[in-house]
Amino acid sequence: MKNVEAIDQLIDRVAGLLRTDARRAGAAHQLQPVQLEALDYLNRANRYSDTAMAVTEYLGQTKGTVSQTLKVLLNKGYIEKRPDPEDKRIFHLAVTPTGRRALSECKPSPLLRKAAQLLENGELEITAKRLRELLHALQEANNFRTFGQCSGCVHNMVSDGDHWCGLTRQPLSISDTQLICREFTSREQWHPIGKR
Repeated sequence: MKNVEAIDQLIDRVAGLLRTDARRAGAAHQLQPVQLEALDYLNRANRYSDTAMAVTEYLGQTKGTVSQTLKVLLNKGYIEKRPDPEDKRIFHLAVTPTGRRALSECKPSPLLRKAAQLLENGELEITAKRLRELLHALQEANNFRTFGQCSGCVHNMVSDGDHWCGLTRQPLSISDTQLICREFTSREQWHPIGKR
């Protein structure tokens, strides 16, 4: 139990430092940390995951909070709304060039970039691997969607060099496979009966 307490305290302290840094970095673009998180998510989301509902699920925030967050990003010109070509009730959210410029200055965290320079490359890889494992365990414990990268998803099918989503039955470009998806299920998690 002491290890769990230590991990909890360490993550809390790391998160606090990164939040403070996000406030500082985002201030130059008049962005609050939650707005920066939403912008970063949308910049990495695929076409199945670039909706207000997906942002809500990813951030674990209320619909009202996310609605206000997205309204600010729209008003500042950091994102734009695009109607779904097949279902006019659905709007997709895309990061604009202005939004991408702001993100490039804020993400990854300037503080984290400096800290990474103090670690050996091998240590960074091990840390990233352990954090991915911890994130996966936390998501599984809480039944959260995992929002993983399409290329590692069990639904990413490949035939003759072409990719398509086995869940939606739609083609995927190479760039699509590098984005994150709300329907992601890792190959390691997949069970034959189709449950996570």
